[in-house]
Amino acid sequence: MKKLALHWQILLGMALGVIFALLMTNFSWGDDFIGDWIKPFGTIFIKALKLIAVPLILASLIKGVSDLKDISSLSKMGLRTIVTYVFTTVIAVSIGLAVVNTVKPGGTIGEDTRDELVEAYGGEAQKRQEAAKMQKEAGPLQALIDIVPDNIVGASSNNRNMLQVIFFAIFFGIGMILIPEKTAAPVKGFIDGFNEVILKMIDLIMLAAPYGVFALLAALVVEAPSADLFAALGMYALCVLVGLALMVGVYILLVWVYTKKTPSFFLKGMGPAQLLAFSTSSSAATLPVTMERVEEHIGVKKEVTSFVLPIGATINMDGTSLYQAVAAVFIAQAFGMDLSFGTQLGIIATATLASIGSAAVPGAGMVMLVIVLAQAGIPEAGLALIFAVDRPLDMCRTVVNVTGDGAVSMMVAKSQDKLGDPTVKDWDDNYKK
Repeated sequence: MKKLALHWQILLGMALGVIFALLMTNFSWGDDFIGDWIKPFGTIFIKALKLIAVPLILASLIKGVSDLKDISSLSKMGLRTIVTYVFTTVIAVSIGLAVVNTVKPGGTIGEDTRDELVEAYGGEAQKRQEAAKMQKEAGPLQALIDIVPDNIVGASSNNRNMLQVIFFAIFFGIGMILIPEKTAAPVKGFIDGFNEVILKMIDLIMLAAPYGVFALLAALVVEAPSADLFAALGMYALCVLVGLALMVGVYILLVWVYTKKTPSFFLKGMGPAQLLAFSTSSSAATLPVTMERVEEHIGVKKEVTSFVLPIGATINMDGTSLYQAVAAVFIAQAFGMDLSFGTQLGIIATATLASIGSAAVPGAGMVMLVIVLAQAGIPEAGLALIFAVDRPLDMCRTVVNVTGDGAVSMMVAKSQDKLGDPTVKDWDDNYKK
C-alpha cells in the first residue's frame, strides 16, 4: 500500500486535531487535558524546527554565497532578490488598502464590543505598545545598526536575530570567495557536509509533522476566544483573508507569466510548506521545509534557494504588511477617523519598511503594527480591538509570507537561468532511498 503523501498527512493531522479538540470541550476536564498532555507535543515540534533554523541559515547561506565563485554574481542575485521582495510587498499593502477601503469593516464594530475587547486585551496591547515605543525611540538608523552583530555566538542564540546571522553568513561567504580556492577548500568541505547533515535532520523532524500539527491545532481550538467576539470582528477578518487570497493570486500570476510554470505545479510544490506555515505561524520555523520543497519539488537550484529563501524568511513579509494595512485602516474606521490619501500612502511606505524589520516568529507583526498606527496618527489603544482574531489570521498571513518566498525564488532563479526540473516527484521519495 502506497504511503500517504506528506501534505495529506499534515492536512489529516490538522483536521483530526480540530475534531479531537471539539470532542474534548464537551468534558469539564477536556481543556486541561489538551493543555497539559497534547499541546506540549506541538510545542516540542516547533522548538525542533527552530532548533535548526540558525544552523540551516549559516550553512546554506555560506554555501550559497561561496558557490557563486565571484562577487559580481552575488551582487546581481542580491539586487534582484531585494528589488523583487520590495515590489511584491508594495503590491500586498496596496491590495490590503483597496480591500479595507471598499468593504469598510470598521463600521460594523459596536461600542459594547469595543469596550469588551479593550478590557480583555488592553494589558497585552500595552506591552506591544511599549516594545514598539522602544524601537521608535532608538533612532532612524537603528535598524541598520542592529543588522551588524557584535557577537555572532550571542546573535545565534536567539531566532529573532536572523538578520544578524544572515549578515555574518554573507560576510563569511564573501571572505571565502576572496581567498584562494585551495585555501578555502577545507572550510567549504566542512560547510557542505554540515549543510547535508542539517537537511537530513529536517527529514527526520518532518516525520513528526502530522503529529505536531495535530497538537497545535487542538490547542488552538480550546484557547480560541468566544464566538460572539469572532462574529463582531468577522468583516475585518474577511477583509484580511480576501486580501491574502488576492496576493496568492498575484504570486501565481507572476510565476505563470515569468517562469511559464503552471499554477498547479507551483501550488503542489509549495503545499506542505504552506500547511506547516499555517500550523506554526512562523516563517523561520517553516524555512527548512520551504527550502526542501522549492529545491527538490519545484526545481530551483541550491545556490539560489540557499541565498534567496533565508533572506526572504526575514525581510519578505507580504502577508504581514497586507494585514498591517488592513488593521490600521480598520482601527481608524472603528474610531470614526477618516484617513486622507496622503496618510494611506504613508501607510504603504511604513508597512513596507516595518515588514522588513519583522521577526519571522508568531505575533511579531503586531509589534510593528503599532509603528504603522503611530505614523498614521491612529490611536495605538485600538490594537486591542484585533487581538481576538489575530492568532488565526497570523496563521493565514504566514502562508502568504512563505508562498511569496517560493514565488520570488522561482523568479530570481529564472533570471539567473537556474530553474530546472524537480529532483523528486513526491516528498515521500526522500524516505525510500
